[in-house]
Parts: sequence; C-alpha cells; structure tokens
Amino acid sequence: MLTRSIGRRCASNCNTTYSSRIIASNRNYTSTTMKFSTPCLVLAALSGASAWTTSPAVSYRRSHAAAALFAFDTKTAGEADTESFRIQFSKDGDAISPWHDIPLEGENGSYNMVVEIPKMTCAKMEVSTKEEKNPIAQDVKKGKLRDYHGPIFWNYGCLPQTWEDPNVEHPELKVFGDDDPIDVVEIGGSALAMGSVKEVKVLGVLAMIDDGELDWKLLAVAMDDPLAEEYNDIDDVPDSIKSGIREWFRWYKTPDDKPLNGFGFDEKYLDAATAKEVIEETNGFWKNLRSGDAEAGKIWTGN
Repeated sequence: MLTRSIGRRCASNCNTTYSSRIIASNRNYTSTTMKFSTPCLVLAALSGASAWTTSPAVSYRRSHAAAALFAFDTKTAGEADTESFRIQFSKDGDAISPWHDIPLEGENGSYNMVVEIPKMTCAKMEVSTKEEKNPIAQDVKKGKLRDYHGPIFWNYGCLPQTWEDPNVEHPELKVFGDDDPIDVVEIGGSALAMGSVKEVKVLGVLAMIDDGELDWKLLAVAMDDPLAEEYNDIDDVPDSIKSGIREWFRWYKTPDDKPLNGFGFDEKYLDAATAKEVIEETNGFWKNLRSGDAEAGKIWTGN
C-alpha cells in the first residue's frame, strides 16, 4: 500500500507552492520528499492509490488494469506548471493513445472514462488531440496555461473512441460538433487520479452549446462508487446535483469575459438511453475519423 501526506487540498488558488511527501509502507518503495508548484496539476497526477516508482528526473510511472482486462502504463514527462508537462500512455512498452487505443466499453454495460481533471482541482488538463499519441497535457490559450478560476467539483474526462464531428450538423440543434472526444462528468465521492481509466455507468447527457458548437456532457458515476447502486438513470440523480453541474458549465468562462454557455433541449438532461445513443453516434464519427472518411484537420489519428 502506498500512502501520501499532502499539505492541503487545492482550492481556487492554483499557484501556491506545496510540499508533497510520498511515503512507502513496505520494502518495494522508498520515501522521497519533493517540492512542487501548481498543486492542481501535481496533486491530481499523484491522487489515487496505486503503485508508483520514481526516477532522478522526477518522472512517475504506474501500471493500471483498465476495464475489459486492458492493462496499460502511464508516466509523467516534462516539468509541472509548464507547457512541457505530459502524462503519456503505453502498453507492453509501446506508446499508445488514450483516445484511439483504449476501448470504449468496459464490462457489464459500463464505459471507460479517461480521467483528465480530478475533482477539486483547477488545472485545465485534456487529451491532446493534435499531438502524436494524444498524451494528457494542460490546455494553453493565448500562450498561457489554462486554469479554471475555481476548482471543478466533479471528476472530468472523456470517453475514448468517440468524436464530436465538426463537419456534421445536429439535425435539431443546428450546431456542429466541437472536434473533441465526448466529455464525462463523474459524480462519485472519490477524486479519481489524472490519467486513470475508470469504468463508469452513464446516467444521462446534457447538450451544451459552447461558442456555437455542440459539446455533449455525459453524466456518469464510477461503477465501484456506492452511488452506482442507487443511480441507474437521470431521474435518480438529485436535482441539486444536476442543476449545480449545468450552472457551473454555464458560468465558468465568464471571468474571461466570455458569454454564458447555453444548452439545447430546453436545458434538460436527456436520459441514459438517449445518452447511449449519443455515445454510439460519436463512436461512429470516430470510426469515420480513423478510416479517413471524415475530414481530420489537424487531429492526430494514428493513421
């Protein structure tokens, strides 16, 4: 078992320097103390209970057993709080893409969520769709690393092997896809480690309209979270949670003088069955992307 003692949890300030101690409780690990900046990024990368090893270059590696017996490894590269920071994925020693190579579906009707942003952190991390092998990196806008202005209150990530096609107009909403994998908001009680892959139960979906583009937000819960026993569809989720998520995404860009985001379908969440139809559709768009039947633009497809 590997445990860690960390100074304090990230709140809205993303630039304070923290000391992080990694303490090993058996002979397989050594104790090291390291000083980091950007806790929202580093603490996110270190969160979760799993086996880590460290190198003199402060690069971390760990092994994962994802859904459907898909095992893979991750490691960090680059320096925290810089554009060089990456979480890279590999399988059997070969680099893989978390977007193209990790399966969409898990076991027992679940889906695999690639965790980009753990709850209560604020660094805007994402699968880098235009970069070779699509590592997780911090988003950059106008030459600056992008942070939320306050922490996000849920785990956030995407489904692999999905794509919101910017060439296809939604027949009812009359907007085009945002050119990214479909997003997942996971509402369980645990902070999930950045770069981990979690089997989730999909509960519903919200059609967000961001800067004139369709940006679906799946609502889900981890299969091993206690709430998965209680929640099976969108009506099982308390209204306070659903409205809190919707309002967070409505307002989160306004500190940057951006307009409020809007929502289709009268701002209502669609049910789990509809959410699965959206997943199936975006998986079809992804297949077209990979086969070359859809215009890829600058996206790295691995072809």
